[in-house]
Amino acid sequence: MYAKRNVLLTVIALLVCFMAGFKTAEYFYLSAANTSLNVNTQSQNSNFENPRAKDLSLYWDVWEELETRYVNGSDVLDTQKFIYGSIKGLTASLGDPYTVFMTPEETKEFEENLNSQLQGIGTELTVEDGLLIVLSPLKDSPAEKAGLKPGDIIFEIDGNPTTEMTLFEAIMNIRGEKGTQVTLTIIRKELAEPLYVTITRDDINIESVTFERLEGNIAYISINQFSDDTAEEFEKAVNDILLSTPKGIILDLRYNGGGYLDIAVDIVSEFIEGKKSAVEIKTRIEKDNEVFTTSGNARIQKIPLIVLVNYGSASASEIVAGAIQDLKRGLVMGEQTYGKGSVQEVEFLRDGSSLRLTIAKWLTPSGRDIDEVGITPDRIIEQKEEDYENGIDTQLEEARSYLENL
Repeated sequence: MYAKRNVLLTVIALLVCFMAGFKTAEYFYLSAANTSLNVNTQSQNSNFENPRAKDLSLYWDVWEELETRYVNGSDVLDTQKFIYGSIKGLTASLGDPYTVFMTPEETKEFEENLNSQLQGIGTELTVEDGLLIVLSPLKDSPAEKAGLKPGDIIFEIDGNPTTEMTLFEAIMNIRGEKGTQVTLTIIRKELAEPLYVTITRDDINIESVTFERLEGNIAYISINQFSDDTAEEFEKAVNDILLSTPKGIILDLRYNGGGYLDIAVDIVSEFIEGKKSAVEIKTRIEKDNEVFTTSGNARIQKIPLIVLVNYGSASASEIVAGAIQDLKRGLVMGEQTYGKGSVQEVEFLRDGSSLRLTIAKWLTPSGRDIDEVGITPDRIIEQKEEDYENGIDTQLEEARSYLENL
């Protein structure tokens, strides 16, 4: 069912770059379906014999009241806006931040910016209980340099409350060209007063994989996203490891909001001997369920491994961490992950609008559903606030020390 190369698994992680940085982001595109959207109110009105339509009589009563009695009358009445607003309300009623309807204008702008140069503040956002929350600032981004942290609530954008904005509107207000500024009002749970942070937008350059050798002959691989370049860059890191076998490997997935499913499986495959389940996709229709297995061509399956995670580790990152943990290949260290275990499909509708719909869940090899729960590390290591401010990476040091002392 799933064309692997087109499967993107991420949190609703809007990289707030030029538009929102969807080069590495958001939903996964399974199809550009020719789904029709019936926007003919007369045909719907005449269909009240349909069991569903019987329950819509109240809707049409309200529609008529608005048309005939709203004080501003024709100044604001727009049938098309009524329809789009109704559909947005319909999707919002699910309480699922990953199921979203976009108007033709929003869809066009979204698509135009998919391949644009990334410019902005460089952060991944999510929505929880109607609040706009920082999932993670990208490494070396303006957001990180300004001190934004995972879990920060963006309460205002340039003085305007985000609670009064749709997610798309919030993105549009944060985005901007290089050199321009945006002021965010941040609520952080450990602080009594809000923070007012002014950030200058810039080019966002995302390095997919970084590799270095740490003290004690420890190999360190950081994966920032599971994108088109990740497999090739990761392969280079593996080749470097094979030239001089290290005492251990640290795979850093902190602040990684996700990416391509097949890349995540490729990464797991380098560590796992034989062909084993890496992730299972489960839908409402049992015959559409699918299990993705490792390749059976692991090259670093014997070297001791630690996977670092935190709240900013989501979706495809959780697939890797969950597989390593379930298959007992290594230790997962750090903090509880985000908990994004759902799968989205994007359908482009006939009038140019689009629907992003949650259509499946993914499970770890042992059958765990981590959605809204996350993955609990084998060893919980918190990054203390004072260490964070002083540039001390407690989690990385703990992982390095553990491997060095094996």
